[in-house]
Amino acid sequence: MDEVIMDQIMYAAHQAVSWIASLAIIFGGVVPYIPQYRDIRRTQNAEGFSTYVCLVLLVANILRILFRFGHFFETPLLWQSVIMIITMLIMLNLCTSVRMATELNTKRRSFTATDSKDEEIKVPKRLFLEGA
Repeated sequence: MDEVIMDQIMYAAHQAVSWIASLAIIFGGVVPYIPQYRDIRRTQNAEGFSTYVCLVLLVANILRILFRFGHFFETPLLWQSVIMIITMLIMLNLCTSVRMATELNTKRRSFTATDSKDEEIKVPKRLFLEGA
C-alpha cells in the first residue's frame, strides 16, 4: 500500500517537474527581451538594440521549424521557436516604429529650423567613393 502511494507521489512530482522544465524551455528565451521592450517603449530610443540579432534569431527559429518536418523533436522546442518568432516580430515592430518616429521628429525639427531662419542649411555634396 505504501509503495503504491509513493509511486503515485513520485509520478506526480515527475510530471510537475517535467511541466515546469517545459515551460522554462518555452518561455526562457523570451524573458531577456521583456526589459528591453519596456525600456525601448519608455525611452522611445532603440539605438542599443540590434535588428540583425532579430534577423538571425528569426532565420534560426524558422529553420528549426522546417527541420522538424524531416526529423521529429520535442514539442516544447517547437513552441519555443513559435514564441521566439512572435517575440522577434514584436521587437522589430517596436524598433522600426520608434526609429521612424525619431527620424520624422529629426526631419521635422530640421524643417522647422530652416523655416525660422529663412535660409537653407547647406550640406556639402559627397560622392560615394570619397573617404569618410
